[in-house]
Amino acid sequence: MLRDQFTWHWRHLLRERLTGMTDDEYFWEPAPGSWSVRPRGTGVAPVQAGAGAMIIDFAFPEPDPAPFTTIAWRLGHVTVGVLAMRNASHFGRDPVDYYTFDYAVTAEQALAQLDDEIATWLDGVESLGEDGLHRACGEAEGHFAEDPMSRLVLHIHRELLHHLAEVCLLRDLYLHTQNEGVQGGQVSGRGSS
Repeated sequence: MLRDQFTWHWRHLLRERLTGMTDDEYFWEPAPGSWSVRPRGTGVAPVQAGAGAMIIDFAFPEPDPAPFTTIAWRLGHVTVGVLAMRNASHFGRDPVDYYTFDYAVTAEQALAQLDDEIATWLDGVESLGEDGLHRACGEAEGHFAEDPMSRLVLHIHRELLHHLAEVCLLRDLYLHTQNEGVQGGQVSGRGSS
């Protein structure tokens, strides 16, 4: 049931909504000073992390109010901070963090990275079995170390649903404000949402 909580939304609602994302959408900055994933040396935040040609903007502690974040930033956060780091801690993925991840240069690459991390996560959740869901998360989860893995699974699924819904909303906003694909009040290829 825990695995199905996310997989149903992923397979029937979310993944289809991400298909066809353009690079313009992926990098679109709808607000001044937005945090994003961008070419090395062009970051706008106090911290710019990444192992490759692209970096992700962030700060610690986060400013108040926090800057608006692009689709690229949100997908980077979900792929690395929500999934890849947990996959490394719990399911045998190579260790990774915001500083050592090689962020995508294109929307297509970012979605492929997301697909890979989601597949690893879901396979890992499946492998836990009943006993594994009751075991403690361990030190990788900081002050939640004693919480059961089932609580971590629920948390990660909430994070995925929350952030990927934001990405879908940003796609809708991009399509409507950029006047691309808008015909008769409907966005091409989608019903009103």
